[in-house]
Amino acid sequence: MEKEALKILIGLHRMVNKIDRKTSKLLQPYQLTLGQFAVLEVLYHKGDMTVGQVQEKILSSSGTIPLIIQNLATRNLLVRLKDERDKRRCILQLTEQGKELISEVCPKNEEMILNEFQIYNKEEKQEFLRLLKKYKEQSYE
Repeated sequence: MEKEALKILIGLHRMVNKIDRKTSKLLQPYQLTLGQFAVLEVLYHKGDMTVGQVQEKILSSSGTIPLIIQNLATRNLLVRLKDERDKRRCILQLTEQGKELISEVCPKNEEMILNEFQIYNKEEKQEFLRLLKKYKEQSYE
């Protein structure tokens, strides 16, 4: 691997880690973990989903998702519903309490992320997106 590629990878990891740390700090008053926030956020923006769909969207391992879901259900932030088409699966749905919580937290997290990216102008952000898309397209070949 060429040195530039290593520097890019390390830089991306550092960027994501910094943003994750800031998100974690923002979540502390709500007693949410990053994993719990990710589940609530995807259900808030995408609607009801199966456990597998949520896991795929948030890039979580199969080992952590049941505990995350159990903890959110215990706090009455989501419910598990039986999938009428496939009784082996369950559908995750936000409760009203879950919707209220995530609708309060999401805008704060979005604002923090937008602030982090203020160092880039519009053209730089578009170039960043173009390069990420190029990598994504290449990686699926």
